[in-house]
Amino acid sequence: MVQASASSLPSASDNADTQGVPSDANSLTLTAFLDYLRVERGSAKLTISAYTSDLSQFAEFLEGRRQLLRGARRDDVRDFIQELFSNQLDGRSVGRKLSAIRHLYRYLLLDGKIDKDPTLNIDSPKQWKVLPKSLSRDEVDATLAATTPRNDTARARALALRDRAMLELFYASGVRVSEVSDARLEDLKLEMGYILVRGKGDKERMVPLGVPAQESLQEYLKNSREVLAKNKKSPLLFVSTGAKRLTRQRVWQMVKRASLASGRPASPHMLRHSCATHMVENGADLRTVQTILGHSDISTTQVYTHVALDRLKSVYTKHHPRAKAR
Repeated sequence: MVQASASSLPSASDNADTQGVPSDANSLTLTAFLDYLRVERGSAKLTISAYTSDLSQFAEFLEGRRQLLRGARRDDVRDFIQELFSNQLDGRSVGRKLSAIRHLYRYLLLDGKIDKDPTLNIDSPKQWKVLPKSLSRDEVDATLAATTPRNDTARARALALRDRAMLELFYASGVRVSEVSDARLEDLKLEMGYILVRGKGDKERMVPLGVPAQESLQEYLKNSREVLAKNKKSPLLFVSTGAKRLTRQRVWQMVKRASLASGRPASPHMLRHSCATHMVENGADLRTVQTILGHSDISTTQVYTHVALDRLKSVYTKHHPRAKAR
């Protein structure tokens, strides 16, 4: 991605196949706009640098869709914003990027380079309800089944059992990645079918476990944990080799690797969203889902009703004989 100023953008003679660099057409569009900011508007260097970074990111997003800046549609802008939110970018940063995009298309419209402004009627990021990404049930099944040993060694078998137990826990209870890596051995109440989860702000909640999760955890404790711990002690439920703490990054890597079997790379957060979405789809009330996820405000949980309704409409449209125009 371009980071500094208009002069750092490639010219038409530069190699447009370089990773992260806008195509020639997009490069020329951005160069002209940034020159306008610098020469005619007298914008500060920091402003131009921020515009360069934000607009280059948008150009790269469009190129992934085989689309140019001058041909962008409103749906492209909305999808770009949705992707930013999905990547946990805060509303203020998204708003700044949207502002840069608005200024670019205002310039192109006034300069006669485009006929329509694709940023018209795009809501402010503060008004957006970000729908969390979740896996389908088949994708979850494929992910959970993907934890096979890499080789026929005791350590490889132990790692596979541990990873399967963590995946089952993510999906069964909707826990956050930090709640899994921080879980203590004493928090697990297998005989009762619960786990004590310590969430944000040191708040505790009891979360039920389904039978598959209980069985996977039991097998991990019986045949895996001691092999990994190597006779060393740790209060943590899930351990790495030598009873070391599992990092958040390591857990993310494990989930992503397992999810490749489903054909859709996933994260621990997507398994959390999948747990909530599938519960709501099956008729669970929001208060129950709120308690399981540990949301302090019911409004946070209400987003799953939108996800469930979207999927309900999609299934209806696909299968009902009167759903489409004749």
